[in-house]
Amino acid sequence: MKRTLGTCYYPEHWPEEIWEADARRMAETGLTWVRVGEFAWSRIEPCEGKLEFDWLDRAIETLGQAGLKVVLGTPTATPPRWVVEKHPDMIAVDADGKPRGFGSRRHYCFSHEGFRRESDRIVALVAGRYGKNPYIAAWQTDNEYGCHDTILSYSEAALKAFRLWLETRYGSIEALNRAWGNVFWSMEYASFDEIGLPNLTVTEPNPSHTLAFRRFSSDQVVGFNRRQVEIIRKVSDAPISHNYMGRFTDFDHFKVGDDLEIATWDSYPLGFLEDRVGADDAWQRAFARQGDPDFQAFHHDLYRAVGKGRWWVMEQQPGPVNWAPHNPAPLPGMMRLWAWEAYAHGAEAVCYFRWRQAPFAQEQMHAGMLRPDNADAPALLEARRVADELRQAPDVSAPRAPVALIFDYDADFAWTTQPHGAGLSYFQLVFETYKALRKLGLSVDILRGETRDFSGYKIVAAPGLIYMPQDLKKVLADADAKVVLGPRTAARNADMVIPVPLPPDMPGLDVTVSRVETMRPDMPMPLRGGGCFTGYREELEGAADTVFELEDGQPAILRSGHLTYVGGWCDEAALKRLYSELCRDAGIETMDLEGGVRCRDTDGFRIWTNYGAESADTPAGRMEAAGVLLERKREPVRSGI
Repeated sequence: MKRTLGTCYYPEHWPEEIWEADARRMAETGLTWVRVGEFAWSRIEPCEGKLEFDWLDRAIETLGQAGLKVVLGTPTATPPRWVVEKHPDMIAVDADGKPRGFGSRRHYCFSHEGFRRESDRIVALVAGRYGKNPYIAAWQTDNEYGCHDTILSYSEAALKAFRLWLETRYGSIEALNRAWGNVFWSMEYASFDEIGLPNLTVTEPNPSHTLAFRRFSSDQVVGFNRRQVEIIRKVSDAPISHNYMGRFTDFDHFKVGDDLEIATWDSYPLGFLEDRVGADDAWQRAFARQGDPDFQAFHHDLYRAVGKGRWWVMEQQPGPVNWAPHNPAPLPGMMRLWAWEAYAHGAEAVCYFRWRQAPFAQEQMHAGMLRPDNADAPALLEARRVADELRQAPDVSAPRAPVALIFDYDADFAWTTQPHGAGLSYFQLVFETYKALRKLGLSVDILRGETRDFSGYKIVAAPGLIYMPQDLKKVLADADAKVVLGPRTAARNADMVIPVPLPPDMPGLDVTVSRVETMRPDMPMPLRGGGCFTGYREELEGAADTVFELEDGQPAILRSGHLTYVGGWCDEAALKRLYSELCRDAGIETMDLEGGVRCRDTDGFRIWTNYGAESADTPAGRMEAAGVLLERKREPVRSGI
């Protein structure tokens, strides 16, 4: 499939006199795609029923006539003031009971039926007008579901919808009371109408209640998105997408993706480094202008899975952003590297955000491909180079990797509900496993928790699946691959209650978790032979073979046949030891990649990237800082890109 470039454009921000020149300049740069419209509701409908599409008609025509393909966004992420005045209770409410007011974006509650109808109406109007437009080659629903902590709403609308969701799920209040263990602290309810939302309680709410609310909130997003998709599909054959965000786990992206043709995500490597990667200060300093070497790759592989193979970067960082704790400029070459890394993981398109830096409003400090005075910014120059390289480079695709890593949003809901220790998170556990695999030079496929076919994989890693259905246990127990489980595998049932028999209760694995503890971060538990458990540790019983043990002789990692159980949170050294040995036994070749050097195998090629600020040696040759190298596999020919 042809790899392409694009950008995000806001014609409503600029005089119409410059649209044609902008479009021509985009095409000359080598761009294919332009996303428009996702924040334009107030210009499409300045007041109820007054529709002003003419400007958008002309903008789309101008872009299309220049040879560009348009991604049209539904404008529901930014309801205009008049919509809020009409539905004042549509505003989301935070956990402290405070309304999330008008004045920025994403100021709606997914459960408010009045707003849902307004959303249906504006989506139908936009789709009806442009569904057959030849220049509309793709759609985007809304924008960045979950950004700014906007999934969980504690509004009256959410309360009403939650009660109905619970009644559908449990059938009777007696069944809910039993499932949640509400006999504890006299929390029993006489009817569903008595159930509140899990906020403003004196101490922590029942974890079963909290988990149910998180699942409900996720389902509300899925339903909201599905309504938009169904409206668009009635009038358009163009593929539909949504742009997800990095380390946003408050809703199930796989379930939203089930209704879409393409998954996209918004990649801001420098913006993410300080507050989402989980790296220490030294690592953040070393990669301040490059981003973490694995964070973007993780999300590329995640959204390839969400999109069932079809995925894009809808927003690629073009320079300094405006919203992170600190906002440095990228090292020269990084915007090119980020694009090539995405292509190595199977991206169809990389779209830089945004075309021109806005001199006004909240994002005026966010760089674009052009400066506010219309001069070229560094992103435009690097995009031109990538466009030239794409014309000359061979097409590449991401084949099946030897290693699979399960990522499950429901597991994240459960860990967030009950982390059991400060700083422990499911996302971080999975991400650190992914980093360890990447540092061994491995390509990784991320799979959803509902996956039941693991054929073709040599290793399947499933860390932290706190609830594991019985059918998944059986499939993994019968798998041909080497399977790595734990910590916290099957530690709770579907309603967040400790099961008996005690976990993991896995067929073919003679291991029982008898007790768990969490430790201060400055109290690591060393393993004999190297590495540590940090933060979390389980006491293990059973006749399985000991693979690793703690320095005091207690079992740490046990194995029965092809099933390995990890009884704690492994540090980097422990993960490296464990997966190096598993790869050796599985016949998978590994490397020892240090610093910022990483690689990804494609059909016929291995693509190397150097996130380091200095040049580095690799098995494929010397790489410059922020460099990209394409190595033809099984042949001595190498070519720098």
